Amino acid sequence: MNLGECFRIALESLVANPLRSLLTLIGIVMGVTAIISVVAIINGLNLYVEEKIIRLGPSSFEINRFGIITNREDFLKAIRRNRPLRVSDAQAIKELCTYAELVGVKTGDQGRASHGGKQIQNVYMKGITPEILEVEPYEIASGRGIARDDEERSAPVTFIGSELADRLFGSLDPVGKRLKLRGRSFEVIGVGAPRGSTFGQSRDVYALIPLSTHRKVFGSRDSVGIVVRARGPHVVEEAMDECRVILRARHHLAYHDKDDFGMVNPEALNALWKNMSRTIFNVALFVVGISLVVGGIVIMNIMLVAVIERTAEIGVRKAAGARQRDIRRQFLTESAVLSAVGGIIGVSLAYGATLAIRNLSPFPASFPWWAPALALTISSSVGIFFGLYPAAKAARLNVIEALRSNG
Repeated sequence: MNLGECFRIALESLVANPLRSLLTLIGIVMGVTAIISVVAIINGLNLYVEEKIIRLGPSSFEINRFGIITNREDFLKAIRRNRPLRVSDAQAIKELCTYAELVGVKTGDQGRASHGGKQIQNVYMKGITPEILEVEPYEIASGRGIARDDEERSAPVTFIGSELADRLFGSLDPVGKRLKLRGRSFEVIGVGAPRGSTFGQSRDVYALIPLSTHRKVFGSRDSVGIVVRARGPHVVEEAMDECRVILRARHHLAYHDKDDFGMVNPEALNALWKNMSRTIFNVALFVVGISLVVGGIVIMNIMLVAVIERTAEIGVRKAAGARQRDIRRQFLTESAVLSAVGGIIGVSLAYGATLAIRNLSPFPASFPWWAPALALTISSSVGIFFGLYPAAKAARLNVIEALRSNG
């Protein structure tokens, strides 16, 4: 019996018992659908993180009060830090850090924006120095950005996001017009290009103003964030070490004291996300593994029933000259085909789930091109593994006893 005939018999058996085959495949279908859907979500999130969340370039890093927080204890320690970062710290880095090419400062909070009777709550208002526009991706759609002269004069000007401009000014060109931020009047000098959303939250409802203006109008007690661009990707570590030394000296920290500030760079963010996604995938793999094992056990039981039902057929084949390996191959093929069909159905359902997640929720999802191959490999492997015992049992049947069962 060749392999093609084994496949033909396997498909005929699958079609002959559609309800039993469907019930048999439920575990495999659920397992494959779940694992491919999780992979699609993680794959989409990886692309999302790279494109939208990690905004710093390969040569840049940020120094702030918190750094990367991974647990509640670290968060509480950061909250209790008494020494905020000041503009003078950024000035010291600019003067003393030999590896720094550019140093920018920013601070931000949320407030109300209004114009002509229209009001928008929770607008992200950020005070920045002009260097921030060279590091973070604020593309200019119209007008201009925050200039050095604006910072030096503490000018009441603002550079706003595209969605904020649309919601306050409609089809009118906002450049040159005035709006109010927390009741204070500012002139719009530019509008940013659309940046899209992050997990359903718009990134275009913001108002940038000069840092000196922000501190003059809204106060200067909050800690600032310091963005540093090194002279190249190859000296980022050296620049971070030098900044750490400068800040520790300014904050009078002893050798055994921990830093009272944190540093964030793209590599650290990528590493954090990869650890998180790896943990999510491992948990999902464990849950899916249970489903596949259950599905495999069901397949094994169904194949054992098939061996009993087809005992006479096996006896006839053996009497006609079929060897043990032929019988074993036939039943393994049937088990593998049964599981592979479950894998195909699972891939189809996962593809539909991916489209639904991407279109109906804020979570991104990207269906991986290698998903069908992975699903078929996993499902076929499960079918072959759990089909070994029924196939071996069928192959070892005594031809005389098998033929006798027909009567």
